[in-house]
Amino acid sequence: MQPDHGPWPIDHPTHSWPLHDRAATHAAEQDAQAGAQAPHALMARAGLAVARLALALAPHSQRVWVAAGPGNNGGDGLVAAAHLRQAGLEVAVSLTGGSAASPADARWALLQAQQAGVAIVEGDDAGACCGARADLVIDALLGIGASRPPEGALAACIGRINASGAPVLAVDVPSGLNADTGALWGDEAVRAAATLSLLTLKPGTFTALGRDHAGANWLHTLGTAAGSPTAQLHVPPVRGARLHATNKGSHGDVAVVAGAPGMTGAAWLAARAALAAGAGRVYVSLLDDAPLRVDPLRPELMARARWWLGTPAQLSRHTVVCGCGGGAEAAQVLPPLLAHAARLVLDADALNALARDTSLAQQLRQRAARGLSTVLTPHPLEAGRLLAMTAMQVQHDRLVAAARLADSLQCTVLLKGSGSVIAAPGTLPWINPTGNAALAGAGTGDVLAGWLAGRWAQQPDSPAQQVAAAAAWEHGRAADRFAGAVHGQPLRASSLIEALARGLP
Repeated sequence: MQPDHGPWPIDHPTHSWPLHDRAATHAAEQDAQAGAQAPHALMARAGLAVARLALALAPHSQRVWVAAGPGNNGGDGLVAAAHLRQAGLEVAVSLTGGSAASPADARWALLQAQQAGVAIVEGDDAGACCGARADLVIDALLGIGASRPPEGALAACIGRINASGAPVLAVDVPSGLNADTGALWGDEAVRAAATLSLLTLKPGTFTALGRDHAGANWLHTLGTAAGSPTAQLHVPPVRGARLHATNKGSHGDVAVVAGAPGMTGAAWLAARAALAAGAGRVYVSLLDDAPLRVDPLRPELMARARWWLGTPAQLSRHTVVCGCGGGAEAAQVLPPLLAHAARLVLDADALNALARDTSLAQQLRQRAARGLSTVLTPHPLEAGRLLAMTAMQVQHDRLVAAARLADSLQCTVLLKGSGSVIAAPGTLPWINPTGNAALAGAGTGDVLAGWLAGRWAQQPDSPAQQVAAAAAWEHGRAADRFAGAVHGQPLRASSLIEALARGLP
């Protein structure tokens, strides 16, 4: 059950949360205002929530700078300033963008701050005289009302906030960040230590650049209920322990068809990950002509020459991973896998082959009609190739890109990156809340593909989107538990597999 007030910390969620874009949030705000029993009641609750969280996050702060804009986001900051001043703190407000054309709620909030004795400075240089000595900055410049790059005094104020050196609490969304996509509106956005989302959680604070700019996410619903979500911050159910009365045949078979000459390590990494995930048997079929080899660290893995040329019945019994380090050879092995594999995970060069060959893409679309499931695991560049756009365009709206790709190819898409997006045809996109920059290293994507297949082999009847989301969550959680991530150290792919295995129940 979702909480009805807050503030609630969201950074390490234990259950899934609905996410609402700007349009849905504005609708919720209008409904709440229409049902309010007193004028300005919603802004009064919002400002109080901001003040209380500011005191909780920075209890020793004596000097607070509230950077307020001309809209209702600025009004929330002004009400918070009044409460903080009444709590005995030294509070200064820079009012940027003018107050003459502010909405009625924001004008009321300005009066509250003035009556509380808050020092308020207006004008283009307001931020210059307020932030120098601040122990805490409250960013109430733009909120979700922004729809274009900040300019002039607003852009300058964002720069001063980031240069202040003080921790920043952003109100609703860091100024300059697109609340729907996590992209920046312009060249710069506030980098907050924490963000208090009001009414709803916004997708953009959990994906793309959002996680870097939002800091720790909090939610206060202000006692209101929002309408239908536009996405979901997804936490999978806890995986149960295995039954005692099982054997290796009870946990499914995985075949890894990958590893072109010079890139066989990717295939072995994927295979090791599938084994660590709990698959009963894992076969490796390399895409080179070298003699078959044994993985000396994992001799449990079984090598099979040209496995993809087996009978349709054989191919249909396995969960198949294809493409990891596959090179140009990946295109040659895809047709039989697309035709017969009941569960297929396509990564790396298998995705590049789909992007180059429209006939392969058409075979992929036909799989869904025959009841066969596929998961694609692209990074932004690979997704861009499949969508005929650049990686930058994909990153500009990751949720839309993932949903478009899933609908176009009729499969589940796990778009990797900060706040990985899991999309399937006809469903809300999900955002994965785990993971960090420790995963930004060679081979971690191969591990994810293999781990996903290993999980899927054990639950072959589970929807692909659920399996992909669970794999992404566990993959990211392993990185979150890695102590070196605090210092920016990469988590080596082989070590990631062991970290994943340690996280199993």
